Parts: sequence; C-alpha cells; structure tokens
Amino acid sequence: MSWESDAQGVGDRLAPVLRPVRAGNGFEEALEQILQVVRLGLVPGGERLPAERELAERLGISRVTLREVLKVLQDQGLVEARRGRYGGTFVLPRADAGGEDELRRRIAEVDIEDVLRFREVLEVGAAGLCAAYGLTQEQADRLREALARTHDAPLADYRRLDTLLHLTLAELCGSPSLTAQYAAVRATVNDLLDCIPLLVRNLEHSQRQHTALVEAVLDGDADGAREMMREHCAGTAALLRGFLA
Repeated sequence: MSWESDAQGVGDRLAPVLRPVRAGNGFEEALEQILQVVRLGLVPGGERLPAERELAERLGISRVTLREVLKVLQDQGLVEARRGRYGGTFVLPRADAGGEDELRRRIAEVDIEDVLRFREVLEVGAAGLCAAYGLTQEQADRLREALARTHDAPLADYRRLDTLLHLTLAELCGSPSLTAQYAAVRATVNDLLDCIPLLVRNLEHSQRQHTALVEAVLDGDADGAREMMREHCAGTAALLRGFLA
C-alpha cells in the first residue's frame, strides 16, 4: 500500500470525529477532538496522525494552534513527535488498565446508566435514520467495508474496528450533531469496555447482530434496524452492568 493511500485510509477513519471548530474555542475544541481520536483508537498505538497541514485544514485552525494542541498531548504521554523523512506525530501505545485500583477509579467517575442510555438513544436513532433515508452506493460500500473489517479482526484489534463500524453508521445518518455526540459518548463507553475482558462468545454474538443490523439498514428496514441496534446495545449494557455496576 502506498503512503498516499494509507494516509487516505486514516483520513476516512477520522471523518466521523474531526470537524471544523467554532471560533473562540479553537484550541479547546481541537484538543477535545484529537483526544477523542486517541481514546477511540481510530489511530492505533504506533501509527501516525495525519500531517499537520491536513489536521489543521480539517479542524479549521492555524498550524500554530495545532502545534499547541499536539504539545499538550505529547506532555501527557499520548503522542510523540519523530523527525526525519518518515517522521510525524505518532500515537503511543496505551498503558494497561492498572489493576483493581484503576478500575475502581474509572468507574467512580462515570454514571454508567446515563452513558448507556444516551448511547442507546443515539445509536438506535442513527440506525433508523440510515435505513429510513437510504444510503448512496458509496456510503453503502463504506458500511459494508467497516463490517467486513470487524469480521477479519484479530482479537487485539477488535474493539477499535468495532468502534469504527459504529462511528461510520453514526456519521452516515446525516446529522453532524448526532455524530459528534456519539463520538464523545463512545469514547466513554470504550473506557468502560477496557475495564472488562473480551469474551469470544459475546464477540461472535455481536458479529451476528452487526451483520443483521447492516442488512436491515441496506434493505431500508428502519424498524428492523432500530430493533437490532436496541438489542445490540442491550447486550453490551448487560455485560458492563454485570462487571462494573
């Protein structure tokens, strides 16, 4: 794969999250969005963020402001800058969860029920909208590709590609506001998921639900898409409540 095509692939992954910031809070909103990219695993540890020029254009900020944002991330140990022909800003691998004490700290800071219910509202709504309004051929292909990646994913990479599938569906519903809200709540959901084990049987079940969900969306079955997404969210919620509540 060429560098150009690889860069384009990264850009597509980031499309649901990166958007022009509002005047007045450029630094803060740009930092929030790039933090979401890192927390959602859209650029995995060891991979490079898009070039400064592309990031600045996507966010609608100056490169000076972007460099201030990247400096904060570097100071926090989330990214590192590398020089040279193959240099750039690289996401650092995430540290392990940190054991029981870290688990308790992270749970204490999150209202799990609020997160799970808000996530369900957004995801069920997005699925219904995609099915009701229909997708272009290009959009349908994007959704199919995102689904296929989850089927082929190694266990260690599954949650990142699962996240990308859900983000793609949220983006395709046609509401940038919903997409932005979903990206934020999904980052919190992923923090919770990082606290529980990957269960192969659950992943197999999720994959069947993903397939049925995508089929309903592509068939224009809005009721079926909403019901399948509701069922899918309920399965994840049951696991999180069981382990964390």
